[in-house]
Amino acid sequence: MEGVAMGMDEARATLRGVPRAKARFLAMATVLIAWASVAPAEAIAPRRLLEVADFGGVTVSPDGRHVAYRIEQASVERNNYDSVWYVQDMETGSPPLRVADGGIPLREQTGLSVPAPATWSPDGRWIYYRALLDGRVDVWRAATDGSGTAPLTHDPADVRAFTLSDDGRELHYSVGAARDEVAEAEQAEYDQGVRIDRTVPLGQGLFRSGFVGGRLATQRLRDNEVIRHPLLADVPDRWKALDLANGNRRDLDVREIPPAPLTGAGLAVEQADVRTLLQEPAGSRIALIMRIGERNGLRDRPGTALAVLAHKRARTLTGCKADACTGKTITAVHWRPGTDEVLFTVEDPGEGHAQSIHRWNVESGAVRPVVRSRGLVNGGVRLLPSDCGVTASMLACVVAEADRPPRLERIDIETGTCQLLFDPNPALTRDMVSTQVRLLRWTDMDGRQFTGQFYPARHTGPGRPPLFVSYYWCKGFVRGGLGEELPFASLAERGIAALCINLAPSMEDGVEQYEQGRSAVESAVALLVAQGEIDAGRVGMGGLSFGAEITMWTAMHSQVLTAASVSSLGLSPLYYLLLSNFGDAFHTRLRMGWQLGSLEETPERWRRFSPLFNLDRIRAPILMQLPEQEYIHSLDYAVPLMREGRADMYVFPNEPHQKFQPRHKLAVYERNLDWFRFWLLDEEDPSLAKRHQYEHWRAMKAGLQVAAERSDTGDGS
Repeated sequence: MEGVAMGMDEARATLRGVPRAKARFLAMATVLIAWASVAPAEAIAPRRLLEVADFGGVTVSPDGRHVAYRIEQASVERNNYDSVWYVQDMETGSPPLRVADGGIPLREQTGLSVPAPATWSPDGRWIYYRALLDGRVDVWRAATDGSGTAPLTHDPADVRAFTLSDDGRELHYSVGAARDEVAEAEQAEYDQGVRIDRTVPLGQGLFRSGFVGGRLATQRLRDNEVIRHPLLADVPDRWKALDLANGNRRDLDVREIPPAPLTGAGLAVEQADVRTLLQEPAGSRIALIMRIGERNGLRDRPGTALAVLAHKRARTLTGCKADACTGKTITAVHWRPGTDEVLFTVEDPGEGHAQSIHRWNVESGAVRPVVRSRGLVNGGVRLLPSDCGVTASMLACVVAEADRPPRLERIDIETGTCQLLFDPNPALTRDMVSTQVRLLRWTDMDGRQFTGQFYPARHTGPGRPPLFVSYYWCKGFVRGGLGEELPFASLAERGIAALCINLAPSMEDGVEQYEQGRSAVESAVALLVAQGEIDAGRVGMGGLSFGAEITMWTAMHSQVLTAASVSSLGLSPLYYLLLSNFGDAFHTRLRMGWQLGSLEETPERWRRFSPLFNLDRIRAPILMQLPEQEYIHSLDYAVPLMREGRADMYVFPNEPHQKFQPRHKLAVYERNLDWFRFWLLDEEDPSLAKRHQYEHWRAMKAGLQVAAERSDTGDGS
């Protein structure tokens, strides 16, 4: 069956060189046999969460009949990702047709996969897309009938962006420095020594230490103290044109260069805090999502408003006044082709950020619902903003819930009727039913409301089960929170209840922000204990980025945790020293986020925030699984914890803020599962390959028990 995502690299290897029709049959048979062999206890093993097939680049053809999209899936064996372009007939719902290899997914500087929408030719015969193949980023063209693909640009430099001319006859694309020029600049620095200035990211290798464009590259800071860019990334865009009929190339005249996307700064309307805007295709009207409301101690305005401008020079807004538009969190807009309607997406924080889509007639003011979801209903990207494909009559949206992996659905705009187009994760979809994930709502003692996705423990022993909790990112199919390192479903399978808590609105004051997270955790534990669902004496916590910050804060300022795991650094004097090299921009961000100056300026504030000044308050053992780009910043507090047997650290080479290499991600997933089974269930994996891990953890446990006994008796010797 065309378009079925294999999900298993062994099957792919077996099928190399097999005729296509026979390969499809063997692929299905291989996958079905593998699915049937999954033992119940391993039904939601970490590797299955890692190998979820994800969608991206959902784009509808000019005639509104077909949809193109890219499927991306991890391969542990090759430590990389497969990406494949498909085209599917939305009217018939026939199986998707594989049309092209999408290459190695490009990534932005924090490790996230970059959205890759395709551009359709006006006649619908071709799709155009950027792809990293054979070490170069070109624009490729694929026939939508599956008959062939070819690279088009063949430029010495990687393509940064591209557009198709309105008539479809020319490809316009931009490039920066040539690949050879970048490599020569890197080598020159290596040979002559690297001058340390404000652009050098201190705390990682100085030469080709991070992946950019599929290769290890030397990196520099540009806009802030943490986001890295390759050498010569500041070379201005050079735009070129390729005649698609005869292959002739020319440099674009400055008047032909595609204009930069319209932003709020380009509008004439005053006092509009614009979050998102979208100009009407082939029209002048502009749909706006604006931030509104008083902050009252919050970091951002709490509300959003939907409005339309007649054109970018207009000064009068036409606002949506219906209940569906007011007092809600609006996240995306589309123009419905050939109509006066704007389609807009709403997130409901009280329902765990579940999304719904509505349509607003900007002339009549009428608003009608289109579809409501229990999770995400968008273009497939879980963190970066993304949209559905849209036609005059239907939407093509990627839908995903906490208990169901992503799939593509067709949604009738008039009736809201949904039809499944493609589920690339059918076995996991089936097995996730048994996890019985449910949305949890509760209120803390200060009246703050929280929501989270709760995974009840399965296969439990005597007594109430332990709990694992994380605080930050729980949208869509929750395979591991932000960074996807915490296997909630796998923990529940192994007898540890798991709770992913959604981030509450961010507070302007750093202490209040952290205290809000701590209160969310403590109040959730109290609720689940009162309901008889967990053991209050066995609670673990983990997270990445802000989730790691709240984990460390809770470990320092609460007695609720038995064990913890973090994948990011915390605030410390060493962190301050290394990042302050960037200068004023770093100091400004530090004051805005945490109200911190130097140690001399704000000593009391540092004592509240930094683990270094709270080592004696940290009672829970901490597993640290950090990226190479960040781990050095944490050593001033991590080394004392490790020396005292209170922390265990692993560092993953060449990784940015969010690790993306499949072998690294699988190692983190599995070690987190092992860690919390060890500390919360007193269980060990019998694998001989892990014996040294458990020897170390047993020594840590013995040392912590001795320290606790001395503390209880008052013997500090």
